[in-house]
Amino acid sequence: MKNTQKMMAALALSTTCMSVTATADLTSPVWSFADVSVNFLDWSAGTEERTRSPFGFKEDFYFLEVEGGVGYDWGEFYGFYDLENPGHSRDNDESKNKRIATKGTFHYYLGDTNFSLYSQVYHFNSKAFYETNSVVGLGYRYSNDSGLWVKPWIGGHYVDSDGGYNGKNGVMAGWVLGYNFKAMDQDFMITNWHEMEFLRADEYKDANGNFGINGAVALWWNATQHISAGVQYRYASEKLGLDGYNNAMIYTLKYNF
Repeated sequence: MKNTQKMMAALALSTTCMSVTATADLTSPVWSFADVSVNFLDWSAGTEERTRSPFGFKEDFYFLEVEGGVGYDWGEFYGFYDLENPGHSRDNDESKNKRIATKGTFHYYLGDTNFSLYSQVYHFNSKAFYETNSVVGLGYRYSNDSGLWVKPWIGGHYVDSDGGYNGKNGVMAGWVLGYNFKAMDQDFMITNWHEMEFLRADEYKDANGNFGINGAVALWWNATQHISAGVQYRYASEKLGLDGYNNAMIYTLKYNF
């Protein structure tokens, strides 16, 4: 807990200092977006069966999401806030209770290069447990005229949880990517976010394995300026409270501001 608090304080201080140097650009972003969405996550039959014993907590659920991002000449921010099972109580069984997941990422561009200082914080909180995963490292940005963009990153991983381990937890690496295209005179986009955890701490990997993956591949239909619909294939291994592989489909309806 103390390690993460120190790291979070350092991140906040560095972000503030970096932002102050770019005050002139704060009112003129290069790009920005924001949306709210209603989502339904449908676990695969195999995932539900594997978690039926001894855990018994992988059940389908709805969640509400608010997300947004903004980019400047000097850096960019992205974040989301998810409310899972919004109509339920936090006191329900773990499979049906109200839960919160939130994430924030930050790139600070390194001059005229495509490299950046990168930081990421993800927090999950439920009746049964909480866990915060933080990353500090390096990122990279690539895009071309075809509509493809990719942002890989890598950094040191820190974990804070009530699951028995807090502290340094090896390395996390991953990427986000997107590809915009037209079909049948309609606007579509393919996206993928992917994370890999490796060289985990001994105390952590005893219960979670040495290597984990986490991510989703999505197809989005931007039906109008304000309305988008999407379908995502959600996947993970040695993550989300399950040994082995687990997967789901997510169906989404968004309102874009």
